[in-house]
Amino acid sequence: MNRKSFLKKTLLGLPILGGLTVAAQNITLPKYVKQVGFEHLPEKENTMNNTVLHRANTRGHANYGWLDTNHTFSFARYHNPERMHFGVLRVLNDDIVSGGKGFGTHPHDNMEIISIPLYGDLEHQDSMGNRTVIRQNDVQIMSAGTGVQHSEYNHHTDKAVNFLQIWVFPKKQNIKPNYDQKHYAPENRHNKLQLVVSPAGEDGVDINQDAWFSLGNLDRGFATTYTPRLKGNGVYVFVIEGEVTVAGQKLGKRDGFGIWDTAQVAIAAESDAQVLIMDVPMALE
Repeated sequence: MNRKSFLKKTLLGLPILGGLTVAAQNITLPKYVKQVGFEHLPEKENTMNNTVLHRANTRGHANYGWLDTNHTFSFARYHNPERMHFGVLRVLNDDIVSGGKGFGTHPHDNMEIISIPLYGDLEHQDSMGNRTVIRQNDVQIMSAGTGVQHSEYNHHTDKAVNFLQIWVFPKKQNIKPNYDQKHYAPENRHNKLQLVVSPAGEDGVDINQDAWFSLGNLDRGFATTYTPRLKGNGVYVFVIEGEVTVAGQKLGKRDGFGIWDTAQVAIAAESDAQVLIMDVPMALE
């Protein structure tokens, strides 16, 4: 399947509120493709040579009462034709879900879906038979493959949960659905980068893609360099907390910065900071 056909199929399956897909709401493909700006690929916003900058206050925002969400890339009702993806990184949502609320059962296929709780606990149930709670310092991944249904709810009724919902296009399509979840001790990312997502056989939860995610809790003044793990990969840095400088670009809380065609990426903490580094292929096969 070529790139445009794959993206059309993927976009048609995006869940909207209440767990309904575009198809379930009787929205035609041409209309939805126009809404999400499919014909305007690739990413262009705030680019300079081999970098792209996404400030936190430029993200798409929606508040539905039970869900307060920010979208780095176009998603659901947020449409920016210049912010569709960074390589195979398709979705980066910063979701806050009220107590007792959540996403009802809805389908996915051919997508790698990663959840990283920042605070609170997220309850997960899926058609593979998994029923679990994802807590702070856990990382969860679901390889949707040929198709899976799942729900996500705040595990508590009296406090919110904040988590990052990240979608990555898969390397291989129509695989058997798979689930993985691991706990990562925060002390192992103090002034270092802790691998949390990786291809099978490494320390991260298993992803069906040549992608590696790392978390770092950095003290002010700490500096390091990151080397992309595969030729042709780009690096997208998302600042969870604090201020950092990445490849000479100053970033604040919830800013995102992508860079490609580089051998190394310099990272310096201007304050105590938490960062998520996503090392992903830039080409969709």
